[in-house]
Amino acid sequence: MRLTVAVLPGDGIGPEVIAQATRVLHLITDACGHHVETTHYPIGGAALRRHGVALPASTAAGCAASDAVLLGAVGDPSFDHLSPEHRPEAALLSLRGTLGGFANLRPARTDPALIDATPYRRERVAGADLLLVRELLGGLYYGSPRGGNADEAYNTLRYTRDELARVARVAFEQARQRRRLVTSIDKANVLETSRLWRSTVNDVAVNCHTARLPREAALVERAMHHVLDSGVRPADLAMPGQRASTTSEVGDAVCHALAEVIDHQHAYHAV
Repeated sequence: MRLTVAVLPGDGIGPEVIAQATRVLHLITDACGHHVETTHYPIGGAALRRHGVALPASTAAGCAASDAVLLGAVGDPSFDHLSPEHRPEAALLSLRGTLGGFANLRPARTDPALIDATPYRRERVAGADLLLVRELLGGLYYGSPRGGNADEAYNTLRYTRDELARVARVAFEQARQRRRLVTSIDKANVLETSRLWRSTVNDVAVNCHTARLPREAALVERAMHHVLDSGVRPADLAMPGQRASTTSEVGDAVCHALAEVIDHQHAYHAV
């Protein structure tokens, strides 16, 4: 097998991590008789320093022409003074759109070698296996209008049924290969977008012949408790963007004591 991989080291610890990841990639493919051709491209702060833009056209074109993209960390506080559309992180949003990456699979599993690093008792987390399916191309990160000044700021949380349905299908397909249960995580008691999310997931489960699997819905607070209390149970979670980051990072805490709560809002938990 011959594969082309666009390598984007990015910023901060990204180049260090990606250098070792690329080394491992070549060791594995060589051992298995495959050939991987890697080409490096700048992104984020590194690209801003070299080209004046966070996502150069050559980087976007290289990624689109490759079989896969290996991406490091993106972000540099040196550019915090720039407007959002010009910061390093804007490259991630643009690249997702360019590649059509609407769903993010975020597994959290217990590694036996690291099990004693978790803050939880060994018997509570042994065998933990979570998969979160996160929506990536809608919601607060892409909604408009957005803006602000020194006294106020605003963002728009907006989803369409089609955006949510395609992510729901991914969650159900993943669950089909695992424990055959999808937990849809939302904030349907408060948000209209979450009520659309829950309704869409139910419709996909009923009407899509490939998605006839058990499913349940959970408010994000209950889902967080579920992850913390029952991380040992293999499961798949599905959610829109903001809740997914939060819940998946807690899943990391269960498995590897690496909790880092960010700010996302909906997700699918596939069991």
